[in-house]
Amino acid sequence: MDAGGGSLYPFLRFSREEWGRLLGDDFFFLSDDEVRSVESHLSPEEARRVYLPLSRLLCLHFSAARDLYRAARVFLVGEEKEVPYVVGVAGSVAAGKSTVAEVLRALISRCPESPEVELVSTDGFLYPNRVLQARGLMDHKGFPESYDMGLLLRFLADVKSGGEASAPIHSHLTYDILPDERQTVGRPDVLVVEGLNMLEAGLPEPSGGHMVFVSDFVDFSIYVDARERDIKRWYLERFLRLREEALGDSTAYFHRFAELSVEEATEFAMRVWDEIDHPNLKQNIEPTRDRARLVLEKDQDHSVKSVRLRKM
Repeated sequence: MDAGGGSLYPFLRFSREEWGRLLGDDFFFLSDDEVRSVESHLSPEEARRVYLPLSRLLCLHFSAARDLYRAARVFLVGEEKEVPYVVGVAGSVAAGKSTVAEVLRALISRCPESPEVELVSTDGFLYPNRVLQARGLMDHKGFPESYDMGLLLRFLADVKSGGEASAPIHSHLTYDILPDERQTVGRPDVLVVEGLNMLEAGLPEPSGGHMVFVSDFVDFSIYVDARERDIKRWYLERFLRLREEALGDSTAYFHRFAELSVEEATEFAMRVWDEIDHPNLKQNIEPTRDRARLVLEKDQDHSVKSVRLRKM
């Protein structure tokens, strides 16, 4: 374990091996079949060395937060109530946020307390394409200004008020908001929220009092990090895979690239990366990395090579 280069450095860094040894013997075990049922592309070794220790840490935090709510309710004579514990997962496009969030949703639900866990993506809070087109923002889709930030903040505020909330749904098939569908979130014990903007975005409070940030509603934040050259390669691989999957489906957004050769599709994808996704990463996403409570540092094969945990 490395405490960093100076007294002001806020993180402890764990190698993969050090992190894997934190699990101990009193937590649940996953068989190879159970790992595959959680995420088909996740190796059993990755699950046990990285995600089980992380899930144990999150279970400890959730349990402590629940005890605090109950103690506060006694102290405040019934004024405080239990609300969902929110885990935020941030990082670049193609870094693997969705996979991390899905794995955590599945594993946290296996904590000894058997909490109910739900998952929401902030992609649902992107403006519909028609709105982005009208505002000239289609080439900035994913940038902070392309999100209905007021709607996202209201959703999180409703969640943290202990009430029922609903979120729009973004289809990765049509690359647009589904107009007649919403995801309803009741009162789960834990809510995992993943998206580009979990650590970056905010708005002035309506009464003009102060700024309100997405991270204000997050109890534990995770940033999925990797070298830029690896993210760029993953981005291209995902683009070409989605194009291949959409070849026979005219309703899919990526079907429009079906007539392009692989070379032409690669050139187009790299232009999108250079003009949209890379500037968004450098300007808006990467600068928020050190705000996270925990940073997963990935290697070129998507495995986690080290973990940075903010000091208590």
